Amino acid sequence: MGVPYDSSASYLIAACEASLRRLRTDVIDLYQIHRPDLLAHPAEVAAALDRRRGDGKIREAGGSNHTAAQTAALEAHLPFPLASIQPEFSALAIGALEDGVLDHAMARRLAVLAWSPLAQGRLAGAPCDERSARVIAALDAVAAAQGVSRTAVALAVVLTHPSRPVALVGSQTPARLAETPAALDVRLPRADWYAILVAARGAPKP
Repeated sequence: MGVPYDSSASYLIAACEASLRRLRTDVIDLYQIHRPDLLAHPAEVAAALDRRRGDGKIREAGGSNHTAAQTAALEAHLPFPLASIQPEFSALAIGALEDGVLDHAMARRLAVLAWSPLAQGRLAGAPCDERSARVIAALDAVAAAQGVSRTAVALAVVLTHPSRPVALVGSQTPARLAETPAALDVRLPRADWYAILVAARGAPKP
């Protein structure tokens, strides 16, 4: 594995070539910068992405774990629009709701790929602290009322947001994966959705 914080042009170009070899393909549909490199000027990152796109090596580009400001800085130097952002977003990881990331995505019409929508499995297991206990209790109340699993409700929290996130479910538990499609049938009224948010914040909304 390479260093996840190296977004120098030379590294990105080499990493893209290595990905193409591993994938045994000629083009990558979506190439994302995994984490922002604070030592790489966004103009350098943009130039590398533009070169790869011009060479036909990638079709679209995106950023993962970028703040709204970091995404905007990259966009300012790109001659083509970004396609996606990939923030952490779950009923426990609510930062993207309040730090401008999802607002920026909606303003720029970026696809939102929400990673760890089950909070690294913490929402599917037993509570590990007071905060997770509050959130799990709020999720369980909705799950009981609708006759679905807690997993389905936790995923529905993510899917309900108007930025229309794609929930990236990565689990090694087949039973948990089997519960995933039920999230599409969960309807979260505002009262329920905000009750889960309040549980996560530990304070009422103003």
